[in-house]
Amino acid sequence: MTTTSEPLTRPERLDRLPFTRRHRRLLVGSGIGWALDAMDVGLVSFVMVALAQQWGLTSTEVSWVASIGFIGMAVGASAGGLLADRIGRRSVFALTLLVYGLATGAAALSTGLAMLLVLRFVIGIGLGAELPVASTLVSEYAPAKIRGRVVVALESFWALGWVLAAIIGYQVVPASDNGWRWAFAIGLVPAAYALVVRFSLPESVRFLESQGRTDEAESAVRDFEKAAGVAPVESPPAAKAVAAVPGQLWTPELRVRTGSLWAVWFGVNFAYYGAFIWIPTLLVAQGFPMAKSFGFTLIITLAQIPGYAVAAVLVEVWGRRATLASFLAGSAISALAFGQAGSETTILITGCALSFFNLGAWGALYAITPETYPTSMRATGAGAATAFGRIAAIAAPLLVPVLTDAGGTGLVFSVLAAAFAIAALAAFGLPEQRGKALE
Repeated sequence: MTTTSEPLTRPERLDRLPFTRRHRRLLVGSGIGWALDAMDVGLVSFVMVALAQQWGLTSTEVSWVASIGFIGMAVGASAGGLLADRIGRRSVFALTLLVYGLATGAAALSTGLAMLLVLRFVIGIGLGAELPVASTLVSEYAPAKIRGRVVVALESFWALGWVLAAIIGYQVVPASDNGWRWAFAIGLVPAAYALVVRFSLPESVRFLESQGRTDEAESAVRDFEKAAGVAPVESPPAAKAVAAVPGQLWTPELRVRTGSLWAVWFGVNFAYYGAFIWIPTLLVAQGFPMAKSFGFTLIITLAQIPGYAVAAVLVEVWGRRATLASFLAGSAISALAFGQAGSETTILITGCALSFFNLGAWGALYAITPETYPTSMRATGAGAATAFGRIAAIAAPLLVPVLTDAGGTGLVFSVLAAAFAIAALAAFGLPEQRGKALE
């Protein structure tokens, strides 16, 4: 066991550590929750196709099945961030899993559109609160020199969840008239996993210190030091922080980064959910059978995984800002190409490119978001940006049918490409925190 006599704060003691089994346990534990979140969001795109046929829904009604969840996510992201800065990251993380898991299971029993919309709203509250809280928790434990890579690795679990959703959509939803109900029933899994999160994952050291809970913070740091074979040292007393309020995000020293972050979140949400929620439906509208449409979507979804892998490397080589802007630019070009694709081959190639660049951009965005604000407002700031982005996620699924009627798939993806391009420009207003300690 190595030793040191230099006084270090507890966050500095965490930053000096190598990546250990304790980091891996936190990453995987949080990542499973993240994947279950993605699975729930992804399932909707397949359920929409089945419900449109079984319930005879109009395109507007189908759009609301997608958008109502994002209204809940906007509420959840804002409230979840504020709560996480007050009662803790781990507690809110577990609560969100419980809420959306139970509501998803209940959605399997929906008797009509109204009941489904109410439950999808509740599901959205849980989903929206989870993502900024989980990324904040992981970023506050990750060593500074690899923090971006670790957070991108967390985000990569989204691809695993979406792939799982595509498999369920491909195998379960078309299997019978009740296939969509069985798909939702699988969504009960997060409710059970909430217990694992609550009792096996650590609370944020920075949060514990901000609340004056120094004994718990010291115990958590020593647990990670023990796993790394590093001897503990004395840390100076940490000041108890006052939790932030949303208005502090717009102070003169923060307004540029807040405005830039909100613009990126808005553009990425608009383009991503406008595309990927509707891709199965748009393919069916072009004449592909439902099963084949779902199969294409599964292949396109698999391209998310290498997108995350490349972004995880580049955020520590190029930096967060350059990686984010580059992947957003690639997303814009891919979206334009997908909108013009006519053959099965070009649909798959351009769709995979869009998936690759778009999800790599998501990874870089989640890496940079918690680094934008100090500890006292980190979850609040991340939650507020996420909530603002969900406004775009609400609007995009509603706008896609209108754009399709006005100009077809080409117009839809031209508008989505423009959203990606605007987000790429906004990325240059964000701070670069590669290799730096969190404030």
